[in-house]
Amino acid sequence: MGFKAVKAKILDCLERGDISHAQRGDIDIKNLLAIGQVSASEVAEILGRARGDSYSSSPHHLVDSIDVHVVKTRHAGQEWYIKWYFVDPSSVFISVH
Repeated sequence: MGFKAVKAKILDCLERGDISHAQRGDIDIKNLLAIGQVSASEVAEILGRARGDSYSSSPHHLVDSIDVHVVKTRHAGQEWYIKWYFVDPSSVFISVH
């Protein structure tokens, strides 16, 4: 799946509120969406403006059939690192910071 399709899918998940969060240490630092520091609409705005050159993907470290998507971008003067995967039809955020 190319970046345009991934982007459309994650924006749809964010709009529908069909998101969850991976359990991890340092969630208060590493996943600002999970703790309510940023909203789903703010994350959608950041991802909506992201370009293909800020995107990468790789297999999940435990389940190689799942692709993990990463966007590293600058938005409103701030660097953002957003990492997620899909478990259809939902998305699971690992990092938003």
